[in-house]
Parts: sequence; structure tokens; C-alpha cells
Amino acid sequence: MSRVQNALVPDAQLRAEIHKKLVDSGEMERLKQLVKERLENSGWRENLKAHCKDVVQRRGVQNLEVESLAQEILPKAREMVPPEIRDEVLSRIHDHLRAFPDNR
Repeated sequence: MSRVQNALVPDAQLRAEIHKKLVDSGEMERLKQLVKERLENSGWRENLKAHCKDVVQRRGVQNLEVESLAQEILPKAREMVPPEIRDEVLSRIHDHLRAFPDNR
């Protein structure tokens, strides 16, 4: 989980329980598909591609390693996710978890 997710649900056991419920119910796959569609429609992918090209040009192809490139790009990729997409996903997760009788 990302640092943002860890801040939202600081308890590792609770995060694991939430993850299990989402996976077991099939909601995780539906959420992944939702995020993919929303990101494609928002232009996020094109913006991220442009950012990647900038990084490659700035650092030079010869000076790139996949791991260091990923470390530089991932924070920006997360930052570039439109807030309305984050809010929609969090809302869907909350709504889904409320449907469980043993919710917290």
C-alpha cells in the first residue's frame, strides 16, 4: 500500500482485512477496472508518458536503470491521479465495506 493508504488505515491488520474483503468479494477487480477507465478518460496516461519522456531526456538513456526510473516516476504518477478519482474509489470502498455485517 502507498503512504497515503497507510495514513488512511494505519493498522496493518485492518488493512489486511479490508484487502481480503475486497479481493474475496471481487470488488478489488471491479475497482481496478474503474480506476483504469477513469485514468484513461482523464488523460492521466498521456500526462505520465510525457513526464517519463522528460525524465529520460533529462537523465539520458545511458544513465537509466529501471529501478531508479520507477523510484523517480512513481511518486509523480500517484500525485497526478485526479482527486475526483481518488474520492470516487474511496467512496466505493467505504460503501462496499458498510455492506458487511461485521464492519467497523
